[in-house]
Amino acid sequence: MWWGACLILAGASLPLVVGLANDGGPLPHRGDLTAEERTRVEAITRMTTDFEEAEAYEARSAGAGSSLKYVNRNAFSNPQMNLSFEQEQDFKLGNGIFRKLWVSSPSSTRASDGLGPLYNARSCQRCHVKDGRGQPPANNQVDAVSMFLRLSVPPLTETDRRALAEKRLLRIPEPTYGGQLQNFALPGIPPEGRMVIDYVEQPVRLADGTTISLRQPNYSIADLGYGPLHPEAMVSPRVAPPMIGLGMVEAIHPGDILAWADPEDRNGDGISGKPSWVGFDESGEPVLGRFGWKASTPNLLAQSADAFAGDIGISTALNANPYGDCTEAQTLCRNAPHGEQADLGASEAPDPLLDLVAFYSGNLGVPARRHVGDPQVLAGKALFYEAGCVACHRPKYVTRRDAADKQHAFQLIWPYSDFLLHDMGEGLADGRPVGDASGREWRTAPLWGIGLTETVSGHTFFLHDGRARSLLEAILWHGGEAEASRDAVVAMTEEERDALLAFLKSL
Repeated sequence: MWWGACLILAGASLPLVVGLANDGGPLPHRGDLTAEERTRVEAITRMTTDFEEAEAYEARSAGAGSSLKYVNRNAFSNPQMNLSFEQEQDFKLGNGIFRKLWVSSPSSTRASDGLGPLYNARSCQRCHVKDGRGQPPANNQVDAVSMFLRLSVPPLTETDRRALAEKRLLRIPEPTYGGQLQNFALPGIPPEGRMVIDYVEQPVRLADGTTISLRQPNYSIADLGYGPLHPEAMVSPRVAPPMIGLGMVEAIHPGDILAWADPEDRNGDGISGKPSWVGFDESGEPVLGRFGWKASTPNLLAQSADAFAGDIGISTALNANPYGDCTEAQTLCRNAPHGEQADLGASEAPDPLLDLVAFYSGNLGVPARRHVGDPQVLAGKALFYEAGCVACHRPKYVTRRDAADKQHAFQLIWPYSDFLLHDMGEGLADGRPVGDASGREWRTAPLWGIGLTETVSGHTFFLHDGRARSLLEAILWHGGEAEASRDAVVAMTEEERDALLAFLKSL
């Protein structure tokens, strides 16, 4: 065994074991590394072919930031283990703002007013309960909280088409209802409507005779508060994703993501992941999206500002509208009192609130894995690789040496995603393009922490709309580029499926 560059784990200098090399080839794009470091990173990130034992540091899903705290319902709410004392203070302040309940304006609680006027939740925590995964409402009489509907229309004018082509917009909001359906509103203002889901069960027969029932959702909107939707309106559901490991994802070098892009499938493997370009920086360089179900957001600051505006109706320095997602057609909403107060700052969430929420979001620790050396887990890992799942769910990266936050720098992490867009087939298609993502394409979802979903969130609903009631159902929904991998799972014996699921639950 050969030893290379060092990762800082749990406050001690621990060498980065170099085993097998990255099958993506040399990393000339990694300008943050020396030639020697590139060689070592290539080695440690190559996918293994040895499933007899766990890989070195495989249990530390997020390197030195991995949470070693006791696994319980708070497992996703712990800070990264490598924060400084000062950073822990910022983390706790950010946590307080993340949990803050916003109220309507005007209010005696001047630092907390500005809610809505239209909104989906009164706090970040209401959507991301325990920093975990959202879920569909139990039935159509229950208001959705950790799930909502995105809205848009095709480009209707030349101005719309130009804005999309120039990446000034990634989608055109529905003219009356905006970019998101808000099912709550302040007193005296009609909410926009209520999401309705109707499921149709679809049986799938596995090779060993087992029958699994999948539920196909159909979405509609009841009680529209501002008249009919545009006739070409497109609707797409979203559950709130888990919050762990986001800062580490932001610290992945963009070149490491682009190295796996193959939009034309030039290598003929059936996998044609493509990057999501979401705009241009100040120098005119394209910006890579990596957050959200369609990789439509480039960084955590933008993600946090969008959530403040769209979900809660709170303005920030990056999204200055105090009326949130209200459109010109919603005059009561536009004319309602807002929470901007000159003596407190230029927005309803003035500096440094947005920065603190983004810091909190970026430093929630990924729980260390369990049972990495268990024979059944190792057998399941081998099956995961053999089925071709790793073609999209890329296991590991070494984050950039020059990451903006030192606690994220030069860490061996295991998110199990390539962060690219893939055609997932007609079964999962939402028919709603967003930027470079077509109506059939989704970003590969990271898998770290997925085995703790029930522990943290109290349910086992998966995929972008929570339609899958188990990990097996989620796999069976895979189509398009993932069809061959799904078929490999369909062909497995019960013992093999159990091993595969044991591996996923260990993540």
